[in-house]
Amino acid sequence: MDLLHKVLDQEAHLSPSELSGLYEYDIFTLGDVANALRTKLYGKKVFFNNNRHINPSNICADVCKFCAFSASRKNPNPYSMSIDEILSQAHTAYNNGAKELHIVSSHNPNYTYEWYFELFREVKKALPQVHLKALTAAEVDYLDRISNKGYQKVLEDMLEAGVDSMPGGGAEIFDEGVRKYICRGKVSSKRWLEIHSYWHTLGKMSNATMLFGHIESREHRIDHMLRLRDTQSKNGKAERKEGGFNAFIPLLYQRQNNFLKVQAFPSGQEVLKTISIARILLHNIPHIKAYWATLGLNMAIVAQDFGADDMDGTIQHESIQSAAGAKSKSGLSKQELISQIKDAGFRAIERDSLYNELVEC
Repeated sequence: MDLLHKVLDQEAHLSPSELSGLYEYDIFTLGDVANALRTKLYGKKVFFNNNRHINPSNICADVCKFCAFSASRKNPNPYSMSIDEILSQAHTAYNNGAKELHIVSSHNPNYTYEWYFELFREVKKALPQVHLKALTAAEVDYLDRISNKGYQKVLEDMLEAGVDSMPGGGAEIFDEGVRKYICRGKVSSKRWLEIHSYWHTLGKMSNATMLFGHIESREHRIDHMLRLRDTQSKNGKAERKEGGFNAFIPLLYQRQNNFLKVQAFPSGQEVLKTISIARILLHNIPHIKAYWATLGLNMAIVAQDFGADDMDGTIQHESIQSAAGAKSKSGLSKQELISQIKDAGFRAIERDSLYNELVEC
């Protein structure tokens, strides 16, 4: 039995080294298998939502070599938003149709622990009908570091303040050797997984990301996916209420304005193989998101034929990836996103943040 069939049978326990052999299959073989899996789950549906990204500050206590967003020599324009400024952006986003606010920031030493929870309460008070997705596991870890309250207490305070779900940022690559080079001092892979696991036991959903296309190996990517799959399986025990990972999001590294200095960049085939392998391996994570803000709109559409079933959303404004060269700063109009999906032969399904289908467009 060849490797691909062993993986599909889900019987053999294979190592990341062995599974990295999936990359040796041609793109069409992987794509056909991944597409068959996504078609079995969702047919020709491609999901998106109407959302707004808000990034309160770019002043950061940590230094990640891959980051072009944080204020540094590469980006000498520090800013910090007030709660009132954030509320103003939130109201504008809601008036423009946003059903989700995605609030992710730097690790700003000038913001207090209490500031974050006041922000969340004010947002939910002003816009109770909007889904609040906020704080990566890296931010949760940072709040634990500055408060010494424990990440469990941070997550419980998030829940009490009205946070509805967590984004998947801060995962980068789980291999600690790679992390030591690209994001020394940031949340460890073990702690990242513990934070999401505890959030899931509170009955809440989150996403999971992987930053790829920099110094990591194919084996590192496979290891990353397997750790997510194992975490999802462990959290499927009886003590879990309703929480878990909604989606896996492979984020393509953006190479401008940062200190990583990566020379080789993944080919389109390498990107699509990674997405296909994610769909093949992550049988217990429902959705694979082709995040157009890092892949580009055209590649994200093509990825829907290679195992992905989601595009993310309108975003309205994007600061983190665009700082590193992605063409995502102004987001996309809902109509443009719908047109691109339908022109490619798919069904455009507007969803909410938890993947409940709202309307076919």
